[in-house]
Amino acid sequence: MRKRRVVVLYGGKADEHSISCISAAGVLRAMDAERFEPIPVGITKAGEWVVSGTNPRDFDLTNGAMPTVDGPDVDNMAKPVVLDMSCGNNGFYVREKDDTLNPLGFVDVVFPVLHGPYGEDGAVQGLLEMMGVPYVGCGVFSSAACMDKAFTKALLLQAGIPVAPGVTVETRDFAESGTVGSSPFDSQTEAVPSAFVRGAQEVMNNLRAAKLRYPLFVKPSRAGSSFGVSKLEHDGDVDELAAALFEASKHDWKVLVEQGIEGREIECAVFSPAIDREPVSALPGEIVLDHRATGGDQFYDFNSKYTDSEASHVEVPANLPDDTLKRLQEVAVRAFKAVDGAGLSRVDTFVTSSGEMMVNEINTMPGFTPISMYPKAWDATGVSYSDLITRLVEGALR
Repeated sequence: MRKRRVVVLYGGKADEHSISCISAAGVLRAMDAERFEPIPVGITKAGEWVVSGTNPRDFDLTNGAMPTVDGPDVDNMAKPVVLDMSCGNNGFYVREKDDTLNPLGFVDVVFPVLHGPYGEDGAVQGLLEMMGVPYVGCGVFSSAACMDKAFTKALLLQAGIPVAPGVTVETRDFAESGTVGSSPFDSQTEAVPSAFVRGAQEVMNNLRAAKLRYPLFVKPSRAGSSFGVSKLEHDGDVDELAAALFEASKHDWKVLVEQGIEGREIECAVFSPAIDREPVSALPGEIVLDHRATGGDQFYDFNSKYTDSEASHVEVPANLPDDTLKRLQEVAVRAFKAVDGAGLSRVDTFVTSSGEMMVNEINTMPGFTPISMYPKAWDATGVSYSDLITRLVEGALR
């Protein structure tokens, strides 16, 4: 039987560029070589598509450095990839040094191991839809909707699924006169602009009107990997709020301010093998912050996710009663269907001491390293990392 040729996309223009590289390294190492021929295609931070550069299988975080995809001007081995939309599965070409185009060959399916904007938000999915090339994961609408946490909350509430209370803030309203352009702020400036301080007072009034209780979390609406997230613990502190809004605005002008939930953070890995099959959830897992009680990380931020191996650990299944685990799986599947999910998603939830459940967010392309929650949850449910990748790719080919 012919091996299916799988383009594995990684890198991208988003803040999560390096995390995508690490996820892709895991996928490429574990992909079944008997069934598939993987074709790694990197996307630089500038948006260039390249092949034949640094082997992504070699990416890791053991030396503390964040891997990146280098363009042809940096790595002489890297060559640009050019797409011909009219050629569908045969529309992938490599531009050689003499400007000739050589076909990359027939591509059966694309696995976009991309996190964040320009990869997980429907942009790449729309491109592949236009080309008629099958791909792993959620479609254009669900990818875009789940990338925007504010829209995710609206869809879930419409479906009767509880979410954390919060308000949405448009920080572009805080732009200083003459600074409005592609971004309403200077992301290199550390001092909080006066317009953010003034705007924070109005936001504080809105928080009080919404009766939100501290602690509060301020987060970009369309970013991932906990970039730009701050925890507010001082009720009524306008300066603290202004600084948090400014930090979040470096990643997205739309910002969420949410009430902190006193509960456990439980994550559910949902898999949908095909559009005509009912989605299923793996055993729910919990991220345990090992040093929270002694003053360490107080929430699951970038450091505890990726750079500090001693900051947290994963427990699957979460230490909860069986009936609670089952209800969590049901809620996760309901949420996945409410946003028209396909392929895979990780549904992040809160469970309070009284047993109340609410959905925090939905990641349509969750971290996919061998130690990430999504693969770990399925491994604990009886599906190995390699087999999970096989099922996802074969599901996209149906």
